[in-house]
Amino acid sequence: MAGAIRVKQLFLCPSILANETTLLRCRGNVNVIARDISSSESTKRKKKKEIELGRAAAEAVVKKEKRRTRSSREYELAGDGESPSSHVPVMLGEVVDVLSSIRLRSFVDCTLGAAGHSYAIIENHPELRHFIGMDVDPVAHKLAHVHLHSVLHPSLKSSIVRKNFKCIRSVIADTDPEMLDIGVDGILMDLGMSSMQVNNPERGFSVLEEGPLDMRMDPQASLKAEDIVNSWPESELGRVLRDYSEESNWYSLQNKIIKARLSGGLHSTGELVDLIRSMSPGNRGGRQGWIKTATRVFQGLRIAVNDELKTLQQSIYASFEVLAPGGRLAVISFHSLEDRIVKQTFLDILGFQREEKNPEEPRKHVEEELSDKDFGANESWIKQTVRSSNGIILTKRPITPSEEEERQNRRSRSAKLRVIQKS
Repeated sequence: MAGAIRVKQLFLCPSILANETTLLRCRGNVNVIARDISSSESTKRKKKKEIELGRAAAEAVVKKEKRRTRSSREYELAGDGESPSSHVPVMLGEVVDVLSSIRLRSFVDCTLGAAGHSYAIIENHPELRHFIGMDVDPVAHKLAHVHLHSVLHPSLKSSIVRKNFKCIRSVIADTDPEMLDIGVDGILMDLGMSSMQVNNPERGFSVLEEGPLDMRMDPQASLKAEDIVNSWPESELGRVLRDYSEESNWYSLQNKIIKARLSGGLHSTGELVDLIRSMSPGNRGGRQGWIKTATRVFQGLRIAVNDELKTLQQSIYASFEVLAPGGRLAVISFHSLEDRIVKQTFLDILGFQREEKNPEEPRKHVEEELSDKDFGANESWIKQTVRSSNGIILTKRPITPSEEEERQNRRSRSAKLRVIQKS
């Protein structure tokens, strides 16, 4: 009843009505102003947070760059001995430097590829008497033979074998048993994918080219990426995506792949890439967003197909075992999983076992101060070392490519070179 009287008063008294209208307008304006202020403050907070995140990211990059042992060597492309394939050997000059100061009577290239590194090493070491090149890829064998033909000489006993580098001991025994007694002076592992593999769609390594889901380094091997995607248990598929691909969205991706099995599965690189693209929002990273995800997934599948991480660890132990006193093993890795294994296996070889509480961190070890007595003047690439009675890690921090090499060869950007020398 009071409400009805109030409405009647408004209609009977225009001044009251005007005052009420003005009051409502003021209240509305106040609310709008309040919303604007709130929105403005929210925008300011958001911008402030973005600035802080940007500053933190920039500081992280600077900090990482300071910690990085970047090569200071002048970058030079391969000259007359350049590989007949489109593959450019990564950190070629740095690898030559690693072996330049030792008397290299024997050398084993565990991942021969198109023989870009081997060509340069043979050319720079006329004293070399025994050379072994290993690779499971038949295409690499053909290219390596062509590439090395001009640099091989009668006094150099050479063998190119189609074997996995975990078999290094048996390969040496079959090729030259005396070398096992004397030991090998230099061994190289370049773990990167070669251009001749990535650029061939039929091998199934490329994210951007249509091809079968293969990914075998050795075409004679039985396991393919297609088998993992379509047949492996759900938990094992998830492990590959989580641990080998290091994909944050692995669980959703795993479920998508399992669901795809109900409609026939995935049998080509294009089908797998389309599935990944369908999960990548268009407003998150754009084209680069799904390409990065697909690259990680392809990496994980490739590692699983070729059992790369276990093979790498076995190969490092086997290679160090066949080194001669003073001999050096150099390993170039291209992603964090590989580099972590190289680092930890080197430390394990020297006797620095990992702590049980935190298996990622090795026990504290002695960092040696360098002196002219230890290394020659031409080994300026050696900055910090780790020693034990078994040997010396010559790269406490890995050597990374020069800025010029990164500009000239984009595939070198993630490369890390670590070197260990046997006592």
